[in-house]
Amino acid sequence: MTRRELLRLLAAAGSAPLLAPWAHALAPADDWLAQFDAATPDWKAGFANLSGDLPPVRATVRGRFPDALSGTFFRTGPAGHELGGERYHHWFDGDGMTQRFAIDRGEVVHQGRFVATPKRVAEVRAGRRLTEAFGTVPRGSTPPDSPDSMNVANISVLPLGGELLALWEGGSATRLDPRTLETRGLKTWRPDLAGLPFSAHPKVDPDGTVWNFGVGSGKGLLVLWEVAPDGALRRADGVPVTDLSMVHDFAVTDRHLVFLMPPLIYDAERKKAGASFLDAHVWRPELGMRVLVIDKKDWSKRQTLALPAGFLFHLGNAWSEDTAGGTVIHLDYVRSADATSVFTSSREVMRGRRVRAPEPQLTVVTLNLGTGLATQNVLPLEAEFPRIDPRQVGLRHRHVLHATGVLDARPGFTAIARTDIDRGTSERFVYGPNAMVEEHVFVPDGLGAGWVLGTVLDLAQKKTVLSCFAADALGSGPVAQATLPYALPLGLHGVFVAA
Repeated sequence: MTRRELLRLLAAAGSAPLLAPWAHALAPADDWLAQFDAATPDWKAGFANLSGDLPPVRATVRGRFPDALSGTFFRTGPAGHELGGERYHHWFDGDGMTQRFAIDRGEVVHQGRFVATPKRVAEVRAGRRLTEAFGTVPRGSTPPDSPDSMNVANISVLPLGGELLALWEGGSATRLDPRTLETRGLKTWRPDLAGLPFSAHPKVDPDGTVWNFGVGSGKGLLVLWEVAPDGALRRADGVPVTDLSMVHDFAVTDRHLVFLMPPLIYDAERKKAGASFLDAHVWRPELGMRVLVIDKKDWSKRQTLALPAGFLFHLGNAWSEDTAGGTVIHLDYVRSADATSVFTSSREVMRGRRVRAPEPQLTVVTLNLGTGLATQNVLPLEAEFPRIDPRQVGLRHRHVLHATGVLDARPGFTAIARTDIDRGTSERFVYGPNAMVEEHVFVPDGLGAGWVLGTVLDLAQKKTVLSCFAADALGSGPVAQATLPYALPLGLHGVFVAA
């Protein structure tokens, strides 16, 4: 079977085998909604349900946002966690809501709008869940007939070609109007590629070229994408991978695509037996962490290296250099010892429970393509949501921006840090024990140090706050903050677009 035929089958049948249509009808009712409602910790506000869109509202601003931040900060994340008296069992399942923070001459206006995916539209109309999700098989739901029947567009956003694309893990990008957040439908790059997975962590080269991937778990296929700066498709193809992992993110250099593949392996037999897509995966540490390096120009040129077993969601950046012994790739990622965070911690928060997992730590890797040797240095630093200066994607970098600071009492992070990966030192700002820190992004400002922009859920105020910092003076605290009149559920990723 050719790769083109595999791509066609993947788009038509979905990334997982279908279940018998009656398989979920007999599932017993559950009480996760009642457990969440009865839970008492204040942090559960980060996982609360939103039932409708949020119209534009002006935030209360303290300080002054710099001129370089005139533009729009887009964020997205799961916000529709409940429907028909039932609650999802995993944080990653919720219907995606895109947030728009418009910053203009000292004013900040916020708007939130659910992405009208086919899944959400059908289920809201029916008043109940109709299709299974990433980590939940709702009572009476039916199996997916394509990847997009599960698509909730809740992970990230990508501005491209005059549109804003809301991204999920295993299906199509969803087109949004960047001014109104109105949903324009699924993005089809080419008719024969309709429905193929276009994942949630594309990388944008300094010249504007977009690189992305998608995982076809049931077919053992890694889909690769190259898109021009204007949004035109240049290439798409599939690479067969044995024991394909759950891959959430990747990195690029000026010459390579780099995938860290944790030993969390899809098992089709578990899926056939009725497991959720998440629970169809098996932790197999004996496989170690495989590193797949692919030549950007020729996708048939591939090399596999090995690291010790570990789990990850996100990478920061990668860059390559030529040495006497061959090409060496340097990269950083956020490593956990195992996959407890995705299987347990991100589930239990949906009923208001805190379950600790091995803390993710910033980790620096060296890949010697000449010798085939991979080594890593795990820094003693809790980290998640790593971001860099977008002008340095795929190039030599030194600083990584990330969330940090973990408490025993609740999930999430309390601080934001800018870590020098060469020296292993960090500058940080601690929001405090009543804050749940979300991803912050770096915004360039000409030749200056730039700015850091991000949101935090303030549990004391029960409000979401947008903060701006000078990138080279993070510890001095925010130069400006915009406080919304309400609390937003915790989201995932975002991007700033200059006016």
